[in-house]
Amino acid sequence: MIEIVSLSRCTQCNICARVCPSNVFDIVPDAAPKIARQDDCQTCYLCEIYCPEDALYVAPHAEGPVAITEEEVERRGLFGSYSRALGWQDGRMGGTRDDTTSQLRATLDQRKKSGP
Repeated sequence: MIEIVSLSRCTQCNICARVCPSNVFDIVPDAAPKIARQDDCQTCYLCEIYCPEDALYVAPHAEGPVAITEEEVERRGLFGSYSRALGWQDGRMGGTRDDTTSQLRATLDQRKKSGP
């Protein structure tokens, strides 16, 4: 279940909100996305995987909110840990984080222009 959007790491790109299949996040103008529907999280990790700043933490076995702080997640090195556990380099398989983020932003922009 999605637990944390790091306010210190987040650059407000909103990729997490756009890739989430469960619409867990609300986009907030000039702020980090808000976890608005935490109970709807499917623990698919897409938000964590696609975050270019490793600003999200998804608890792997949670069935309800977990009592963990951003400081604890940072201290334990858990931001971006799912991608690293998969063996992805620089957060992405077969390319750099910047390459993947640029490609995703272009795809999302194109879909936004063309409609649903």
